[in-house]
Amino acid sequence: MNFASDNWSGATDAVMAAITRHKDGFVPAYGADTLTKAIAERFSEMFEKDVAVYFVGSGTAANAISMAAGARPGGLIFCSADAHLYNDEMGASEFFTGGMKLIPLPAHNGLIAPESLAAGLSRFPADSRTGVPAMLSLTQASELGTVYSVEQIGELAKMARARGMAVHMDGARFANAVAALGASPAEITWKAGVDILSFGGTKNGCWAAEAIVVFSPERFGDLEAIRQRAGHTASKARFIAAQFEGYFEDGSWLATARHANLMAGRLADGIRASKTARLGWAPQANEVFAVLPKAAIARLRAEGAMFYEWPAEGVAPGPEEDLVRLVTSFATSEQEVERFLGHL
Repeated sequence: MNFASDNWSGATDAVMAAITRHKDGFVPAYGADTLTKAIAERFSEMFEKDVAVYFVGSGTAANAISMAAGARPGGLIFCSADAHLYNDEMGASEFFTGGMKLIPLPAHNGLIAPESLAAGLSRFPADSRTGVPAMLSLTQASELGTVYSVEQIGELAKMARARGMAVHMDGARFANAVAALGASPAEITWKAGVDILSFGGTKNGCWAAEAIVVFSPERFGDLEAIRQRAGHTASKARFIAAQFEGYFEDGSWLATARHANLMAGRLADGIRASKTARLGWAPQANEVFAVLPKAAIARLRAEGAMFYEWPAEGVAPGPEEDLVRLVTSFATSEQEVERFLGHL
């Protein structure tokens, strides 16, 4: 009963088979091989426009290099107070941008509201000497298992662009968001105003495959050089490309995301029906946040369940309760979910 993180899951058969297919022989290095070029074309097909694709080894690298490519002197990066790049990346974006500041915005269940962005931007008027708004980063799906609608992304992007900002999307769980919304990848990115995307595969069945997808190349001219200086230009890029080949094969990436979302939905339904626990808020993707009695938490762990306590604004557990995070993945089975709910 492992609900600790989708990072704990392994790799899908399709991904591993693709790596095996391409393991032999000699091909040009550093992305000059035909497979890497073919996968870049596959991204363009998926996003319904010509895009530039840069493979990297981690989501943190994708975020930090994207921020560095959009850096401005005195620049400010606006993001949710729950964002991974603010809480979990050791200031990587601030380091790689040469000192741009991260400005955390209050968010409701992980999502930035237009009012919150407007209030944050108002602190830095055009003639301010305290910083220049440069980037807006939206996490899709959010760190709290919620998802921005197409309309919400469009409204926030419009506000950002009115201040001359570029719009970044942290898509570590992008597949889960696409599956949850039933929208196309294009509709929730560049068609809604997103300029650059950190496209994650690792949480959803790859073993180390992340990509920076650029929709507005005129804003990010130095990205190739920044990636090289950051040490993320893979010499054997074909093995990242191979992972994406298996990931996209026969729509596998959305099938695995739908399964993870479905398992999260079943967990949520069982918690709603429980007399001992309650949801912190309704999940939309593959993360469930629930308030459990501490006695139930201890009992579940004694039975082998793995998960984390999690702080969150707006949820006030009682003195004998805690808010916990439960994360599902492509590898989560119905039996695990039923066992967990049975012990709960």
